[in-house]
Amino acid sequence: MNEKLTRLWATKTKEDEWWSSFVTAPLAIVVNYFVVDIKWLTPNLITLFAFITAIISALFIIAGGTMNFIIAAILIHLSHVLDCMDGQMARYRNSTSPSGAYYDKLTDQIQVILWFGSVGYAAYAQSHTILPVFLAFTGIAFYSLRGYVKYVTIYTEMSRDNSYLEKMARAEAGANAAETAGPGFGFAANLRWLMAEQRKIILFNEGVFIFMLSLALVLDELMPMLWVFALSQLFYGLARGWQRGRSIDRNQKVKIEK
Repeated sequence: MNEKLTRLWATKTKEDEWWSSFVTAPLAIVVNYFVVDIKWLTPNLITLFAFITAIISALFIIAGGTMNFIIAAILIHLSHVLDCMDGQMARYRNSTSPSGAYYDKLTDQIQVILWFGSVGYAAYAQSHTILPVFLAFTGIAFYSLRGYVKYVTIYTEMSRDNSYLEKMARAEAGANAAETAGPGFGFAANLRWLMAEQRKIILFNEGVFIFMLSLALVLDELMPMLWVFALSQLFYGLARGWQRGRSIDRNQKVKIEK
């Protein structure tokens, strides 16, 4: 049992986002412990289940009402547990594939649009003002900009240095080489890891969204969450754009000097 659990924990990456890292990803490991050896249950099938669950949760949000909001919050968490499970299962089975990673990231992006679009509509239905729709649109647009800036940077750097992606992969592999928590580590080590993970909350990425959305739905307080979403993504979208531009400029100057 411990050996299998240790192997599953090793499939959890350090890039896991805030709520994902210490809630949904560990829950996914627990579920995977019981299902990872079921051959017909593939990572791509789990990705599909996660996406369908996300769509259903958005429909409950649109329907409105306290009970529907609570059901949606539960489904959002279930969708994210499944979203963590697919990658863990693929790595455990050594069956990762470019197409699987592609569909996983594509559905993640669509889910954010569905969730915040539906919340924007639900808040509009409550307030009869256009402001929540504008906030949802702003947050979705600048969250998408964060990803767009990343891939524009890759395209730009690859045109200058065709080994850029290899260098990035080596740097990421080095960052993930050493485990600092999980099965086999003591209570103090796991507690230190848990405390260190709390710093990720300020990044306002998908892992934070899962928590924000669920809490806002359970409390039926949609507008404060939409304000936080819109302002955080506006800041990070613009900041990431500026940081990536500065990085490209520095790399260009280094090349010229060489």
